Amino acid sequence: MGKQNDDIFFEEILERNKYKIYRICNIYAVSPIEPQDLFQEVIFEIWESLKNFKGKSSIDTWIYKITVNVCLRKKMKFDKSNSKMNRFESIHFTLIDKEINTSEQERFKYLKECISTLNETDTSLIVLYLDDLSYREIAEITGLSENHIAVKMKRIRKKII
Repeated sequence: MGKQNDDIFFEEILERNKYKIYRICNIYAVSPIEPQDLFQEVIFEIWESLKNFKGKSSIDTWIYKITVNVCLRKKMKFDKSNSKMNRFESIHFTLIDKEINTSEQERFKYLKECISTLNETDTSLIVLYLDDLSYREIAEITGLSENHIAVKMKRIRKKII
């Protein structure tokens, strides 16, 4: 593929997956600014890794895998350095992408709180499940078996309900 075709392909897959990527970033990041930073890091990683895509899975599944891995790496790094860092909670940032529905916002906040009580593996599984991925697709992304995912999802539901 030529440079121009690579750019077009990248733009197409980014357009198709940007909301999914952002939702995952928003789960792993601390609001309000960090989801955008994390989103940019994921996009950069996808761009850098695109030449290594082998086509063994769908491009969308591959993007999910990169997104979850980048988010987990950043979360681990953040958790390690969190005690040394001051947070500036007075800075507020709101996306003006669409009108904000307060009841949706409250439900998302509650869901995010529930998810934050889970360990990293369970968080990854529930985020992918909430994005309507099948157990087969989640298995491709995480490397776990479908049966193992089914068992873990049952346990996760019990924890958060």
